[in-house]
Amino acid sequence: MNLLDRAIAAVFPRAGLRRMHARYVLSQYDAAKPSRLRKGKRDQRSPDLQVQQGAVALRDLARNLEQNHDIFRGALRTMVNNIVGPNGIGIEPQPRRADGTIHEEYARALKEVYRDWCKCPEVTHKHHWSKVQRLGCASWLRDGEFFAQRLRGAVPLLDHGTTLPYSLELFEADLVPFDHYDEANRVQQGIERNAWGRATAIWCYKEFPNGISFLKRNADLKRIPMANVLHVASIDRIGQMRGVSIFASVITRLEDIKEYEESERIAAKVAASLTAYVRRGAPEDYDVDRFAANAAADNNSTDIAMSPGMVIKDLKPGEDIGMIDSNRPNPNLITFRSGQLRAVAAGIGASYSSISRDYNGTYSAQRQELVEQWVHYAVAADDFVGQFVQPVWEDIVQIAHLSGAARIPKDVVPSTASDALYVGQAMPWIDPMKEALAWTALVQAGFASEVEVMRKRGANPHDVLEQINQYRTKVGEMKLVFSADFANVRKLPAAPAREEPPEDSGNDDVKEDKENEQTGTSRS
Repeated sequence: MNLLDRAIAAVFPRAGLRRMHARYVLSQYDAAKPSRLRKGKRDQRSPDLQVQQGAVALRDLARNLEQNHDIFRGALRTMVNNIVGPNGIGIEPQPRRADGTIHEEYARALKEVYRDWCKCPEVTHKHHWSKVQRLGCASWLRDGEFFAQRLRGAVPLLDHGTTLPYSLELFEADLVPFDHYDEANRVQQGIERNAWGRATAIWCYKEFPNGISFLKRNADLKRIPMANVLHVASIDRIGQMRGVSIFASVITRLEDIKEYEESERIAAKVAASLTAYVRRGAPEDYDVDRFAANAAADNNSTDIAMSPGMVIKDLKPGEDIGMIDSNRPNPNLITFRSGQLRAVAAGIGASYSSISRDYNGTYSAQRQELVEQWVHYAVAADDFVGQFVQPVWEDIVQIAHLSGAARIPKDVVPSTASDALYVGQAMPWIDPMKEALAWTALVQAGFASEVEVMRKRGANPHDVLEQINQYRTKVGEMKLVFSADFANVRKLPAAPAREEPPEDSGNDDVKEDKENEQTGTSRS
């Protein structure tokens, strides 16, 4: 308190207290100030308690929307395709010698082992490696998490399917129950942790709960050490153990969009069924008895078959046809829907154009959206690599060495044996000609390298150079010359000079002007 406050508090304590309370209220943030007009919702729950109370319900809602809502399914597919892509996350081995150079022979050996393992990486032998990544990424985004057990070496009744004794067993989050707690063993939400909060094991069902073959005897949980498990989760808060669907903040909006579109479709169908009506004179001329008698005489038939060019001649005196003017389909539906989809795109970190399939706009606007959006896909890809792809690659290198499939050479630094470059999806080119010219200018000016351009397009520079070398060697053997090889540009015959179109013999003035231009004279 300052001197004035202390003086007022000493003489008038109640007034001094009001001054202190008013100063405290004024010093708060505007959003935190109490107000009768706004009731701010607050959440002081711990991360695990917050997830416990909503993760399962959100997961179930998201799965239902994936099955029954086209927009949700398209948004999920868009994110998976831009994070993982058709070929999965690329891996380029980069083991290094003591002098820092890459050991090319060992890198090629690892590539061969990895290429063979990608054909059959999981225990069911149903999915190849890129499909496994897409399935895992979809579960990670939709459910918030998924698990994979790492099976190394000889496992009873398991055929690894490849020369590398290593397989993955994928299972969804339902097999690790949220409601399993054991305070004595530090188990919360099905995950066992040590005193530092690090996960040491998971407790999971042997079969999918609520499944066809799920029996009471399978309800017993089994413990799997965390060293043998990969847990890929969408984590929002520090200390959070289980993942939450990334669609959590937009599920309500997506359900509203779905219900609103269904209502508009029903209204449009009803409006399309309404055609015309028969107006029977003025309201004051209406007589119930007479109308009933006429209806009975007409056999209660008020249906009129409509056809193009028809002539209605069965109207009685005083009757005429009135057409029903419908205001459906709603012309404002597209604008409203676009605004809602923009909010959905912002909530899940996807591109509005890809979700809505609305590609209207200039080249600059489309490229600006793509550039700003692509960092979200890159961040998601980095999370997926760190939690799933990189640990799998490290296992492959280790098991390839132990099994003899690709032993680590003596001149390779052991700590760099599993070093690799993980290549995500390349940002597509909206206008290939403009993009190619821009990158060519950057490379020629020394601001970028050819390798960088190849990687930006999602290609492996070593594979590209090998393909070019083989192709040009074959072309040389066949004595073919193409302009694609810059070394042959000077060898190609010069393009024939373009012939001037025949001049109009009737236009002597134009012909004379051209001759004068060549001789330097002019007409007087």
